[in-house]
Amino acid sequence: MKKSLIVSATIVAAMIALAGCSTGTDGGSMPGMDHGSTATSTQSSVTGTDHNAADTMFAQMMIPHHVQAVEMSDIMLTKTDLDAKITALAEEIKAAQDPEIEKMTTWLTGWSEPTAMAGGHSMNGMMTSADLDKLNAAEGQEASKLFLTQMIAHHEGAVEMAQTEVADGHDADAVALAKSIVSSQETEIKAMQDLLATL
Repeated sequence: MKKSLIVSATIVAAMIALAGCSTGTDGGSMPGMDHGSTATSTQSSVTGTDHNAADTMFAQMMIPHHVQAVEMSDIMLTKTDLDAKITALAEEIKAAQDPEIEKMTTWLTGWSEPTAMAGGHSMNGMMTSADLDKLNAAEGQEASKLFLTQMIAHHEGAVEMAQTEVADGHDADAVALAKSIVSSQETEIKAMQDLLATL
């Protein structure tokens, strides 16, 4: 009896947390920007039991990866002399990745896992502080080219991490998000490469 009450309380708490993270954000017009942050994500693993170490690592690594993509986009949105396509891209990256950060944080909490990963794990595609300083300092077309170049590398790193989750993960929602990230970010990489070629 006591065990079932604990499980029920965990389910209720997780459902409340999920409801609080609902954003209703539209994916925007950039091809592939919707990473599965629609109603299907509300079926998250609220029991907190159906995950493995790969799922935990995926969420713990993808959260800071997404946070940096949002930071890079914020840097671009402070600039006033950009092509409208670059500004739109930065806005759409934020719109897609902010809800995913919340979603993965909710999963980790529901799984009783730390939201920060242990040290010693490297993530492909992450920019250094020097890279971000360069992006901050750049203006105009130089900033646009640098942003696209950095974000392409950043997305390629995210795709690699997501492919690992698809291969090794167990939680159905985490694997579904990983598949969506692979598909959407590969599409975004191609769109950014095409845009870079026009600058």
